Amino acid sequence: MTRFPFTVLAAALAIVPLLSQAQAFPDKPITFVVPFAAGTATDQIARALGNGVTAETKQPVVIDNKAGASGFIASQQVAKAPADGYTVLITTNTTHAANEHLFKKLPYDPVKDYAPIAALGKGGQIMVVNPSFPAKTVAEFVALAKKEPGKYSFGSGSSSSRMAGELLQQMADIKLLHVPYKSNTLAVTDLLGGQINMMITDTATGLPQVKSGKLRALGVSSATRSPLAPDVPTISEAGVKGYEMGYWFAAYAPAKTPPAVVKRLNELLVKAAKSEAAKAAFYEPTGTEVFTTSPEELAKFQAGESQKWGRIVKAAGIEAE
Repeated sequence: MTRFPFTVLAAALAIVPLLSQAQAFPDKPITFVVPFAAGTATDQIARALGNGVTAETKQPVVIDNKAGASGFIASQQVAKAPADGYTVLITTNTTHAANEHLFKKLPYDPVKDYAPIAALGKGGQIMVVNPSFPAKTVAEFVALAKKEPGKYSFGSGSSSSRMAGELLQQMADIKLLHVPYKSNTLAVTDLLGGQINMMITDTATGLPQVKSGKLRALGVSSATRSPLAPDVPTISEAGVKGYEMGYWFAAYAPAKTPPAVVKRLNELLVKAAKSEAAKAAFYEPTGTEVFTTSPEELAKFQAGESQKWGRIVKAAGIEAE
């Protein structure tokens, strides 16, 4: 009779409950924790993908919006959650590429505290002003800002939005007053009310206001024009040559989540992202590109993005808070 070493047998036996756990997963509701307020692009993609996961598994997906503190609250919540796959962070480059360069000390580690699951999408932003603002083009906005340095303000409710404004200042050689918000939707509210002068926000948040006539679009931050707003020039072609700034979405579980469970979450989220329902509910209306990865590919992508955002922060002369 063949005899197996005890260590091999023990390892094999240890794998059995993990496989059983993955096969049964999920057998109860999953919580998607979102670092931004309801109505933001991250909230919208979480809800669209949650519907897809529910359709596939017949288990409810609960959306838990934990806005504020640049994503710290939501990130900490997931980092400290049980590593069983039932708590997932649906987030952006704000928490997992930018924050480590914008803050001297984070209450979470964007690499060590998480198990990458999948990238979920990427897209550009839109530069908007109140219709009463005198500038009707990017070039006119830059001219006004150069004439009176520090007079005009821009709001941001995410690191992507803030860095878009910071990069604009750097490349256009202008000085603006930065006004931070807990979310982009709150910044849009003040922009509508005239409390701030400009913001560069995700298309999902800004474009509906443009189409309703409540805001004026000056440009989009991507390298090419958005198919949702083909008449709006890129910021690069409208006056700040070479300008480009985007954002991305991704999902993370707490560190030490069993690999088999991470794999199952990846399968569920990637399938949901590629579904016609998600495309109709989120990707197409917001101009977001379906961009999915394996867990390993997300880890590599995140590392590269962190380096890129670090260079942007340094070039913009931003001191960590």
